Amino acid sequence: MKEGPDFTAIASLIGDPARANMLTALMSGKALTASELATEAGVSAQTASSHLRKLQDAGLLTQLKQGRHRYYSLSGDNVAQALEGLMGLAARLGHLRTRTGPRDQALRTARVCYNHLAGEMGVQMFSAMRHQGHFEFSETGLDLSEAGQAFVTTLGISTQDMPRSKAPMCRECLDWSVRQSHLAGRLGRAMLARFETLGWAERVHDTRIVRFSDRGLSEFNALFW
Repeated sequence: MKEGPDFTAIASLIGDPARANMLTALMSGKALTASELATEAGVSAQTASSHLRKLQDAGLLTQLKQGRHRYYSLSGDNVAQALEGLMGLAARLGHLRTRTGPRDQALRTARVCYNHLAGEMGVQMFSAMRHQGHFEFSETGLDLSEAGQAFVTTLGISTQDMPRSKAPMCRECLDWSVRQSHLAGRLGRAMLARFETLGWAERVHDTRIVRFSDRGLSEFNALFW
């Protein structure tokens, strides 16, 4: 008798094109309604409901009812991490969607990966912090060094005040477009939120794109050279 995790059921759920489009849309970190996800998947409302029920039953999605609407979101960081890993694998093996123009380049420059910064700028930030000695690598993974703690404090981020979570403080996440790591975990989430609070960056409505202002880009490059 074979033992261990059975990933075939999960793989078959993710592998359906309509469900894959729904899950990709939820990588923005924003909760979406069934009708919005039906549009993303290019299917009817009835078909979308069937897909969403299967994804929810499998534990990949959570649902929140508010008024007449039901909002769906990814059930956690581990689901987003698995999806980003599959995106990276697909990109490496050449399974890419046809580029449609400037929007694709904007996604490659800076985008939301569930709740943290990804794309070229996310990779730039992680690489700079690593070379500046802000991380320590141990058997348990990636941690902030003393220099890193001081750095994020000067940026206005308090690791002590972060919401309690099972997610690690720092985690490498393989970027599907650059194919190098960007920063995930609670710190990655806090960094993106701080950029938004400072007015350096904003999320483009109904997309995963993160757009930096001229000032924000200048400040970002000064910190993460």
